[in-house]
Amino acid sequence: MILPVTGTLAGWALAGAGVGMALGGVGIGWLVRRRRDRRVGSPEEVAAAAEAALAGFAVSGAVVGADGQGALAVATDGRVAAIKLRGRRLVVQEIPWTRVRSTAQGIIAEAGGRFGPVTLAGVDVLDIRRLAPR
Repeated sequence: MILPVTGTLAGWALAGAGVGMALGGVGIGWLVRRRRDRRVGSPEEVAAAAEAALAGFAVSGAVVGADGQGALAVATDGRVAAIKLRGRRLVVQEIPWTRVRSTAQGIIAEAGGRFGPVTLAGVDVLDIRRLAPR
């Protein structure tokens, strides 16, 4: 025997189905946005972010890793800024030259604290020497 769904029960069933569909749509949208390839951008964008974030930082050169996950900017006075993505925005931290080292994978800028290391894949020592102050 099948009982008909009527009255308040029908209203609650429709509301539950609507909420379930809305949550499913939000979940699918979140997954699609999360998988989107995010990259640091061009050296010009990196330079603008470094100049905006650090007082008195006039960029003389910038380099972006081949994978687009990290960058370095060098100021005219010899200061160095490590740049990487955190979420959708670029975060910048000034580091000393002694924290920049070369590895087989590329250049690694060891920034302290929560910022963590910045890896510039495909960048070699010659690229960094061109940026270094004279």
